[in-house]
Amino acid sequence: MTIQFPKGFLWGGAIAANQCEGAWNLDGKGMSVADVASYKPHVDVKDYKSQWHTGPEDIKIAMETQDDTYYPKRRGIDFYHHYKEDIALFGEMGFKTLRVSIAWTRIFPNGDEAEPNEAGLAYYEDLFKTLRAHNIEPLVTLSHYEMPLYLVNEFDGWVSREVVDMFVKFAKVCFDRYKDLVKYWLTFNEIDSVFRHPFTTVGVVEEKYENKDKAEEAIYQALHHQFVASALAVKYGHEIIPGSQIGCMVTKTLTYPETCNPEDIYLAQKDNRMNFFYTDVQVLGEYPLFIKQYFKKRNFDIKMIEGDAEILKLHTVDFISFSYYMSMVQSIHAAQREKVGGNLVTGVKNPYLPTSEWGWQVDPVGLRISLIDLYDRYHKPLWIVENGIGAYDKVEEDGSIQDDYRIEYFRNHFIEIAKAIDEGVECMGYTSWACIDIVSASTSQMSKRYGFIYVDADDLGNGTYERKKKKSFDWYKKVIETNGDYLNEEA
Repeated sequence: MTIQFPKGFLWGGAIAANQCEGAWNLDGKGMSVADVASYKPHVDVKDYKSQWHTGPEDIKIAMETQDDTYYPKRRGIDFYHHYKEDIALFGEMGFKTLRVSIAWTRIFPNGDEAEPNEAGLAYYEDLFKTLRAHNIEPLVTLSHYEMPLYLVNEFDGWVSREVVDMFVKFAKVCFDRYKDLVKYWLTFNEIDSVFRHPFTTVGVVEEKYENKDKAEEAIYQALHHQFVASALAVKYGHEIIPGSQIGCMVTKTLTYPETCNPEDIYLAQKDNRMNFFYTDVQVLGEYPLFIKQYFKKRNFDIKMIEGDAEILKLHTVDFISFSYYMSMVQSIHAAQREKVGGNLVTGVKNPYLPTSEWGWQVDPVGLRISLIDLYDRYHKPLWIVENGIGAYDKVEEDGSIQDDYRIEYFRNHFIEIAKAIDEGVECMGYTSWACIDIVSASTSQMSKRYGFIYVDADDLGNGTYERKKKKSFDWYKKVIETNGDYLNEEA
């Protein structure tokens, strides 16, 4: 087939405030959950549960130190001071869009202030104006793993209903301030990640609860509050910014059965069904029956106040955005099988797929399957807002970075996107994850690099922070300027 992308396809990249900005304690910014995430060099990079985990003692220690060596998200890549330079590079690559997030704690340092912090508002205003000057459309995530730490310590995170009102106030301030600069918005990054890392996603510290059941109940309560907050953000976004488009954002975790044994197929179906739960609520506007049944069986008391159901039903999202990194395999014999994992999802190793150095299975065809599944189920426009491969990049003696493995990864995934579009899927755009090297969300490493642009910094923050183009920079530039037609020339 001839590889073809629709006119106006939004090519670009994605970054998150908590992983790139740095400047964690400047210009009135408050502490967020990301500022207490530590680099753990003695923990296996494939042990995602331990890498992500933050307990009460971890929080206490982090709050007592100004260290940014072992708290790398405090320094990021200093995008806070380099954003004009970095955006110029994105503009040179021809980006049509850049996905960024707003750090809640730059606008409301604790989350509950009466008035927003003007320095934070002004920073993002100039950031968006700079993007516009380079003809780059901002795609803005309101909450990307950086809720105010104060709300965790004083309100038990999203378990508290009061946090809904605080978030809605933050969202309305953002909509009002940036209504002439930002058309595309996302509410919560990977809202489905609540059980993978509840502290980072909803501010739930599991050790505070008397047992695992109580902790799980609290996480579902926090999730419900995020669902309501997301729907209210859609409501006010549409009211404040006529013509705006507001999407949800989920992790697409595609699971295959190991065999055609019906029991394997059921296990895979169960995982995929759970993955759809999060989009069902935000796209269809209601909880699926199997989740309600689950609450009943577990005797979970998830408080849903009068009006919540109506809010969810009336204010559904305009489009679905998602991250896609890998597929997984389920088996009734999982205990006897070799395991792989990534992004805190663990499953049986697929013998047909290669695996990255961090245990992530590379499956381009799975992206096509995911696009078709999502579009067939919801009939809503789709936007791939995270996809990429983390790798150890080597700077050659001549200063070049020959990342052909990254080019191959993207080429294979782009071809599968084109195939899905050819089969009738409506796909709005594609933003590669960490288009410039940033601190890893899961392992807090700099050495796990995703970008087309190299940043000279190591895992301990040493380096010049100089930006350098990789081989993939020029390759992606050609893909964008030809709207994907360059992939046909390469074939």
